[in-house]
Amino acid sequence: MDTFASVFVAASGRSALATVAFIAVGLVLVGGLIWAFRLGFKVRSREPAPPAPHEQPRRPGTAPAHETHRTREPNEMPRPTDGERLTPHELRPTGSRDSADQRRPRWEEGSGGSFGSGGTGAG
Repeated sequence: MDTFASVFVAASGRSALATVAFIAVGLVLVGGLIWAFRLGFKVRSREPAPPAPHEQPRRPGTAPAHETHRTREPNEMPRPTDGERLTPHELRPTGSRDSADQRRPRWEEGSGGSFGSGGTGAG
């Protein structure tokens, strides 16, 4: 007549070793995580502090800094005169060129926007 205790003792031969192995691996992982956290904390403590608010860079008061606007338009694909296809070294180095009109494009009422195609909207 087997009792639960005798079945448990009989079945625990291999599982006891596996249990010890799982516990050992778990302890090694936890130790590694603690070590990594402490190492990161030490490295971070050696770094310089972030700048104070009065040390932050300031924008110039007159105009936006480094704002340049260049309007680009695509180059036309050159057509060979003899009917042969063009090789890469015969093409221009860039796919676009400066536009003749360098005025900044402005938003116009009813001309689209970030959502949709410029319809009247919901309502």
